[in-house]
Amino acid sequence: MRLLIVGPQGAGKGTQASLLAEHLGIPHISTGDIFRANVGAGTELGVLAKTYMDAGDLVPDEVTVAMVAARFDEPDAGRGFLLDGFPRTVPQADKLGEILIERGEDVDKVILLEVPDEILLERMLARGRADDTAEAISRRLELYHTETKPLLDFYAGKLVEIDGVGEIDEVQQRIRTALGH
Repeated sequence: MRLLIVGPQGAGKGTQASLLAEHLGIPHISTGDIFRANVGAGTELGVLAKTYMDAGDLVPDEVTVAMVAARFDEPDAGRGFLLDGFPRTVPQADKLGEILIERGEDVDKVILLEVPDEILLERMLARGRADDTAEAISRRLELYHTETKPLLDFYAGKLVEIDGVGEIDEVQQRIRTALGH
């Protein structure tokens, strides 16, 4: 099964993706983890990505796409994957589609964790992270709404909308039920 999980920051994507991937026996592929692994290992792509990150810039799509494509080649991804944090934009989704077509694969379902902005703000402020100020959170949510929400139309036929409010186990059960697992 090839799945994507999308939703705003603070919706619980990482937590839910880890639980679901373990349940399905597929890897949870987080772009954050891919970046850290490539930078830490000093791969060619990692060194390139680090130059952008050190300058405070976003890593270009080509570099991110290349890292994701390389991750799909690892043996544990042969039976499928749960991709978290990518794609975030329609151009990235187009590139992902190209990668998968070359492999004779496609995305099966896209899980959308829906959580109202007010609850996301409360959740992120409660984490107590230095970069989680009300202003910074509002900017990140605005970016989500303008850049990531268009993915919902792109993946309309594959979208599984999940209420992301509630206990972790409740949300996980909603996801599994919606996927028929």
